[in-house]
Amino acid sequence: MFLSTLLLLCVIGCTNSFQKPRDGYNTFTDTSTSLPLFNSIMNPPKWSEPYFDISVPNNVTALVGKSAYLSCRVRNLGNKTVSWIRHRDIHILTVGTYTYTTDQRFQTTFHRDINEWTMQIKWAQKRDAGMYECQISTVPIKSYSVRLNVVVPTATILNGPDLYVDKGSTINLTCAIRFSPEPPVSMFWYHQDKVISSDSPRGGIRIHTHKGDIAASSLLIEDADLGDSGKYSCDPSNADVTSIRVHVLNGERPEAMQTGTSTISDQSAHTLILCIIISICNLFRQHIQLSKINVKICKKTNVIIR
Repeated sequence: MFLSTLLLLCVIGCTNSFQKPRDGYNTFTDTSTSLPLFNSIMNPPKWSEPYFDISVPNNVTALVGKSAYLSCRVRNLGNKTVSWIRHRDIHILTVGTYTYTTDQRFQTTFHRDINEWTMQIKWAQKRDAGMYECQISTVPIKSYSVRLNVVVPTATILNGPDLYVDKGSTINLTCAIRFSPEPPVSMFWYHQDKVISSDSPRGGIRIHTHKGDIAASSLLIEDADLGDSGKYSCDPSNADVTSIRVHVLNGERPEAMQTGTSTISDQSAHTLILCIIISICNLFRQHIQLSKINVKICKKTNVIIR
């Protein structure tokens, strides 16, 4: 009995010698914090890795002779670096903000507030067009591709290269400028290499210039005569000269016109379709207006139309 009591007291004493864990701390059997901490160091969560913001435009158009700007936005860059690579020859252009190539037209700027790396190409040339890659120095490397298009402003006279008009009608020429980020400073019209002015002694000449999203100039010559035939040129300040040849007819129908579709350009066909659509819309609008007038008259006279 004495030995049993002594053994029981020893067991109780040994059990009380282990302290209960304090709030906020784990015992030696609880590894819920230490193991994940080790794993987070060895295998960092995916959201902490660098990644690209794909909302940045990846198709850029620049004008010849002007600066082109290619951008990529990187999140969670950490201690990694950003480089710009030219895809066609795998040539490193910039690393960080350092220009790696000998072509000093390339320069990269870092915009810290939006984590954006912008590479500027000064005085862009046609040969600069193509694919470029923004790369992050991860393993494996992550890249974001941007296509650069380099364009030259182009002037086009609609309904060319030949225009046939009847004597006594109005010559209507329109010159439009494509691929121009800004309207031309000036646009001149020439007839047989002589500048055309609305103040010409001939009279009946009007020139309208539109400098909106698409720059255009229209030349109207009323009461066309045989002497108005010849080459007409449009010369904008920011594009090459373009020309059209006008033929004023005195009732004759040249063979080129009689052959039909062989001389009618796609632009002429589109213009004709557009004119037809506008005419139909105008007729429809007039019909609606007449219907409204008839309703008003009927209301005033109390006439019921069935």
